[in-house]
Amino acid sequence: MSSDLLQSIASNLWSIFLIILFFGGSIFVHEFGHFLAARRRGVHVARFSIGFGPKIFAWRGKDGVEYRLSWLPLGGYVALPQLADMHAIEGGADVDVKKLPPLSYGTKMLVFAAGAAFNVVFAFLLACIVWFVGQPTSAELDTTRIGLVMPAIALPDGSSVPSPAFEAGFQAGDVILAIDGSRVTNWPDLQQTLFASGGRSADGRPRAVFTVARGGETLELTVYPRLAGDERMRRIGIVPAEEFIVYEVTPGSPAARAGLRPNDQIVALDGLPVLHSSVFVDHLRKNVDRPITLTVLRAGRRTTLTVPPRTRTENPAELGLTFKSGFKIVYPDPFTQIADNAVMAFRVLAGLINPQSDLGVSNLSGPVGIVRIFRATAQSDIRVVLWFTILVNVNLAIFNLLPVPVLDGGHMLFATIGRLRGRALPASFIMTTQSVFIVLLFSLILYVSFFDVRRLVRDARSERAETQQQAAPTAKPAPAPAAP
Repeated sequence: MSSDLLQSIASNLWSIFLIILFFGGSIFVHEFGHFLAARRRGVHVARFSIGFGPKIFAWRGKDGVEYRLSWLPLGGYVALPQLADMHAIEGGADVDVKKLPPLSYGTKMLVFAAGAAFNVVFAFLLACIVWFVGQPTSAELDTTRIGLVMPAIALPDGSSVPSPAFEAGFQAGDVILAIDGSRVTNWPDLQQTLFASGGRSADGRPRAVFTVARGGETLELTVYPRLAGDERMRRIGIVPAEEFIVYEVTPGSPAARAGLRPNDQIVALDGLPVLHSSVFVDHLRKNVDRPITLTVLRAGRRTTLTVPPRTRTENPAELGLTFKSGFKIVYPDPFTQIADNAVMAFRVLAGLINPQSDLGVSNLSGPVGIVRIFRATAQSDIRVVLWFTILVNVNLAIFNLLPVPVLDGGHMLFATIGRLRGRALPASFIMTTQSVFIVLLFSLILYVSFFDVRRLVRDARSERAETQQQAAPTAKPAPAPAAP
């Protein structure tokens, strides 16, 4: 058995372990919150299940509770017949509910809210770990500075149009501060705010107002995004700024003759700010026969170096350098992490219910998509797995508290309506409503999972095509600086 195959098997086993530990653990924590609150308040617990549907195996504890693992890993439940009749998805309970004592409104609200509360507590504990060990990120992700304004973008039909950012007058080096008044702090935050935005022009086109810092001034630029990419999301055609940090200098190369050293950061060529690799490569190719002045950050101080003229036989895009990514570790405090993830979740919810937004249910991730992302993060860095688990738990808490029948928030809504009207809602009404929403919920999961699978297939094809291209015996292209 080859070492590559062994490494692949070990990597997949590690990914499966982390998925079970953190994704399965997130579901367990939620249900455990309901379980503990119910036991604490004297509520009868019939069953504790991870997953829905037929059981894989089960056992009955000394406390009389049936503990089971079920086949459909789409969540879990704690069967509480005194609180809600959910036999359609939980199965019947071997107890006569009519013989059990009625529960107070406070007990009902406490037990229903406990699942979400435990998810938040779990997320907070993980956030404390991330605060201590750090969260890996890159210079491109941790910035809102524009590195390149693309002159054109491709639409889903294959046509190319001028990019909205180019038409609106964006420039490389602009720092984006806010979109439609919502502050943005990094590139993923910027993207999500744009995707979920709901601004429209008078003629119905997507519209957004960007607050931009440029040369000491604050500007407001109105841009008309286009729906582009595989997911048909709002895009304007901008790329984040990169960092060009020297990793290695080839002896005898133009870079060596200029005096460049490892860890130098190139910030300008002939006074032109270098914020993207295409700018770097184009300038080198156009100026082969003359000296090039480099502005370099070395140990925090600016230094000017001169690259001598090169011959035409030398690769015009090659200085004899390899670059390293602008990788760094940040240490966000737990409260900031929880707050940022909550803002992200509410922003997406707002985009989904806003009829002016282009964000749709098909853009969400279900269980398949979550597992896919867990697998990807598991193959990168355990700290990224922790970050994503925090995101999942905050979203689980918020989603389950929505006032939708079947969810915890729906049960809380029914209990509150019963409290206000002085008597409980009719059992037949609650059962009918819950049955309808059970069908709707599982239909939604299947719908979202279809798009998750489509993304999974698309990613697999891209990876296979990239592997085949790398293995093909083609002529070696002129090397460009490695993306930082």
